[in-house]
Amino acid sequence: MSRPSESPAGLPEPPRQRRGRPAAPARTRGRTPAVVSDRTPGLDRFNSASTAAAEDALLGCFASVRWAQRLAAHRPYPALDALLAAADEAAYDLAPEDLGEALAAEVSPGLHRTAPHSAHLALSAAHAAYECRFGHVFVMCLDSFRPSEHPDQVLAGIRTRLGHDRDEERAVTADEMRRLARGRIIELVTGTVRADEPTEIRAEAWTEGRTEGRF
Repeated sequence: MSRPSESPAGLPEPPRQRRGRPAAPARTRGRTPAVVSDRTPGLDRFNSASTAAAEDALLGCFASVRWAQRLAAHRPYPALDALLAAADEAAYDLAPEDLGEALAAEVSPGLHRTAPHSAHLALSAAHAAYECRFGHVFVMCLDSFRPSEHPDQVLAGIRTRLGHDRDEERAVTADEMRRLARGRIIELVTGTVRADEPTEIRAEAWTEGRTEGRF
C-alpha cells in the first residue's frame, strides 16, 4: 500500500474521493471501533500548520467553513480523541445552512465500474428519487461493509430513508455527515485508513483517486 505524499506545508496530501466509492466514514450505528489516542506525527503537523493550511485540510473532511475555522482556531489538540470530540461538538452546533454547505461538496455512494449494468441502473434510479424528494445527494456510512455489500446496503438505505419526512431525514443526514467527517479526520492525522475497514477498502484508499479533497 502506497504512502500519501506531503504538501508544501509539510502536511499529508488529502486523500481524494471518487464517484463510485464514498469517502470512508468513521462509524456505523451500534459500532464504535477503538481510536488510538496517542500523539502522532500527523497530529503534530496539523497542530503546527498555518491557520490557512489547517482550515483547508479540514474543509476536505467536512466542507463547512464555520466548522473548519472553529477546529483550526482551537488547536493544539493533545490527542486524536480530543480532535475527534471537538469535531463532533462543532458539527452538532452547525446551523442548517452550514450543513447544506458541507453536503453540497459530497458525492453519492456508487458502485464499482465492474458492477452489472442493471445494478448501476437501479442505483441511479434510487439516487434520482432521493434527490428529487430531498434536494441533495444521499450520504451513508459504509465502512463496516465490504464492497460487494455496498449495492444492497445503499439501495436499502435509500428506500428506508425515502419514507422519512424532511426534518427526520435532515437529522439522519447530519449524523451520517458527522460520521464521515470523523473517518476523514482519522485519515488526515494518521495518514492511513482505519484498521477496522475491510482489507479491500484499505488497499484501495491510497491507490484510487477521489474527486473531493481529503486530508
